[in-house]
Amino acid sequence: MSHSDFVRQMPGAGSELVRRNSIWQRLHIDPTLLLLLLVLTAAGLFVLYSASGQDMSVIYKQGRFFMLAYAVMFIIAQFDVERIKRLAPAAYVACVILLILVPFFGVGAKGAQRWLSLGGLRFQPAELMKVVLPMAAAWYFSKRVLPPSLRHVLISLIIVVVPTLLIAKQPDLGTSILIATSGLFVLFFAGIRWSYIASALGLLVMAAYPMWHFVLHDYQKQRILTMLNPESDKLGAGWNIIQSKTAIGSGGFDGKGWLNGTQSQLDFLPESHTDFIIAVLAEELGLKGVLILIGLYLLIIGRGLWIGYKAQHCFGRLLAGSITLTFFVYVFVNMGMVSGLLPVVGVPLPLVSQGGTSVVSLMVGFGLLMAISTEKRIIDQ
Repeated sequence: MSHSDFVRQMPGAGSELVRRNSIWQRLHIDPTLLLLLLVLTAAGLFVLYSASGQDMSVIYKQGRFFMLAYAVMFIIAQFDVERIKRLAPAAYVACVILLILVPFFGVGAKGAQRWLSLGGLRFQPAELMKVVLPMAAAWYFSKRVLPPSLRHVLISLIIVVVPTLLIAKQPDLGTSILIATSGLFVLFFAGIRWSYIASALGLLVMAAYPMWHFVLHDYQKQRILTMLNPESDKLGAGWNIIQSKTAIGSGGFDGKGWLNGTQSQLDFLPESHTDFIIAVLAEELGLKGVLILIGLYLLIIGRGLWIGYKAQHCFGRLLAGSITLTFFVYVFVNMGMVSGLLPVVGVPLPLVSQGGTSVVSLMVGFGLLMAISTEKRIIDQ
């Protein structure tokens, strides 16, 4: 994107925005994206049926989560992008306050304190921040001339770092990194200079040694060491990765057949219906099944980037780009950790792994994409 493109998107430079009157515009739905999401959802339930040991109660439960998530997506899609933009700073402040309350009033589980309970409903503020942070960063840059100056880059980094540190203290390093990534993607699409990116990478490399000794917890160091050498503790920390790679390798190109995976059906593979579900797919449907799933993800990512490219204003373009690339990171991190290329950080495979909160938060993001996709610039008469 050239400098003139950014100038044209300065506040007040655009004309009035309205929605066209086609049926999809009236429903505020991008039909291509909806079709791809429905296919991925069906594929996810298909794999989950096998991964859960053919437990229909799991399928019904996940189906209810999907129905709720699609309803949320349709509701979010009805909002005007300008209204979403105006709500962004208030939503960001509210989420930061919720994250501050977590250490004092949060509900603990498995050694972490990440949830708040309100009227019997338990929720994780970090999941809300996954969507709110890119909204806030996009709102900030949409009010300024792009590419951003160093001062605006530093201010935006504060917007990103505050929730990232609060979530990392819960502790939830994996989610904090993903949320920070979603904010940094907004900077990237805002046209941040490559010299700034190179400087940040240099600082990150120099900070690696002190972070290892003074920031990372022992269990986080263990995850990295296990990734490098899972055979060092075959029956302990390395068990998940060893079984996962065994399942992936034994599937070959064609796979052993649906419901015929030995690692998954005989319970050798832990977390087979959540974080490690793609190992079940690889074992039973082989490499061709994995390639079809990756192709489906790429189509969704491509559609999201196209929506961002066609967005009629700066806020929509930045937000759509960040949501789409963050979705890509979720897929990449899950596949990387299941195949032993990345440390295990507890990231589910989007719309395939069992889970409710992650599905709903993802659909909120796709609802925003729908809203951006169906808002068009009026042509002066």
